[in-house]
Amino acid sequence: MQLTYKFRLYPREVHEERLVETLELCRQIYNYFLAQWNGKEKIPSRFELQAQLPRLKDEKPELSKVYSKVLQMVLHQLYSNLKALLQLKKNGKKVGRLRFKGRGLFKTLCYNQSGFKLIRTGKRLDLLHLSKIGDVPVRVHREIKGKTKQVMIKRHNSGKWFACIYVEEEMRVEKRGIQRAIGIDMGIKHFLTDSDGKQIENPGFYEKTLKRIKVVQHWLSRKCEGSKNWERQKIKLAKLYERLVNQRDDFLHKLSKFYVDNYGVIAVEDLNIKNMVRNHNLAGKILDASWGKFLQLLELKAERAGALVVRVNPRGTSEGLSYDNPLRDYISANRIKMRGWDDPNAPAEMRPLRELIEVPASLVVEAGSPFRQGGVVHMLRGYQRGHCWRITSTASRSP
Repeated sequence: MQLTYKFRLYPREVHEERLVETLELCRQIYNYFLAQWNGKEKIPSRFELQAQLPRLKDEKPELSKVYSKVLQMVLHQLYSNLKALLQLKKNGKKVGRLRFKGRGLFKTLCYNQSGFKLIRTGKRLDLLHLSKIGDVPVRVHREIKGKTKQVMIKRHNSGKWFACIYVEEEMRVEKRGIQRAIGIDMGIKHFLTDSDGKQIENPGFYEKTLKRIKVVQHWLSRKCEGSKNWERQKIKLAKLYERLVNQRDDFLHKLSKFYVDNYGVIAVEDLNIKNMVRNHNLAGKILDASWGKFLQLLELKAERAGALVVRVNPRGTSEGLSYDNPLRDYISANRIKMRGWDDPNAPAEMRPLRELIEVPASLVVEAGSPFRQGGVVHMLRGYQRGHCWRITSTASRSP
């Protein structure tokens, strides 16, 4: 099983200069070969492209500052892009040509199989040795399991550097006893409603950040493009978007982990999100909710934990239910559960719902789980304005 670990790099000034110089040289190589083969009906193989590198190094001695594998992976990236473009043309799609990479738009370096080594120092920061770059400080915040195959160095628009370490891990599926099943209905007002009666509030991170984004974008438009003030304002905007993505990912990771840890079978709707976003009135809210990424994380975590995610046809799950019915989403979640969980030993009647449990998204983010063991809500901040929970539990009762 292939996994990716992402760690923050803290390059010193000399490292950052070499990294920026390497990115620029890789950009030039990409554009050089793209100019030769862009728009051609037939392109050479990846190995034929790589065979031209020694000659090009003789013509441009500065390329010796870049590790050979890194240059080869640049051509591999170009070859993959050209091949994909030709395939789209064969399928009848109207496509143009690949764009040349402008200055500052080439942002990744790939060390494949060799040229890297992780050095554990036992301190707050470890070291990641990169050939032709040096020993770059890195924060390894969790243990890496598996055999490392590749390291991808990325520069974000915010100016931060990250190392994505790709590993191959032996698949070890945990054996589970009782397979608890649950159905999940995705929504806009509530991010999801499950068949156990839990409703998770839609966090709406983009809507909450939109006002600040508009202000920063406004001041960026008033700067002279390319000036130092424009660069500073551009980084501010990039950091704002980066924080937005981090908030959303944190919420999705914690929520998906909760369901994988507590249920053996998870039935979800097989949503066609690409068609759903054609509704321009709801497209922004659907994309902000990130249903697709949540389902992707749910399946990935379930595969490692020995759980099962079943996608069912969403057609008819809300049939006969009015929009103002407060139990509409809950009934849909139970229908999804019954479609995805075909167990002959399952009880014929579902346990009746006493009342829905509304869980604010902030509780998921702060606590990492909408519930404690035993079904009691995390009351981190006590009663909140507009929210009140009353949950019947065999262990205890929440206030």
